[in-house]
This record gives sequence, structure tokens and C-alpha cells, in this order.
Amino acid sequence: MVVEKFKPGCLEQNYAKYNEGGRLLPEGLYYLNSWVNRDDNICFQLMESNNPELFQEWFAKWSEFVDFELYPLD
Repeated sequence: MVVEKFKPGCLEQNYAKYNEGGRLLPEGLYYLNSWVNRDDNICFQLMESNNPELFQEWFAKWSEFVDFELYPLD
């Protein structure tokens, strides 16, 4: 589970980047579903990968707008 906390004033910029290029996921990292709490500027994303290093690669593409937390699920 990935928790995205949008940096102050960055929610709209984040969506603009997403609308231009999609999620920008590296090969091998898969998006399953997400839920947004707009009041708190938080997005919860259920993701899947056999390679945990891909998360850091993906986080780096969005780090100007978002702070990430990764919670592995068993």
C-alpha cells in the first residue's frame, strides 16, 4: 500500500502531470486501485510488484509534488 501525501499547494500540479503522462510506472510495478481523501490531500494506492526497488524509482518521478509512505502487505 502506498500513501501519497500531497505537498501544500501541489494537488492540482500533480493532477496536471498525471493527465499529461499517466502514472509513469516503471515496468514491473502495477497499479491496482486507489482512494483519495481530498480534505487531507492524501491518496491511498494499492500497488503490486515483485521488485520493491521499483517503488523508489516511481516515487522519484513524483517527489516534487508528493511525499510517499510504503506499507508492504502480506
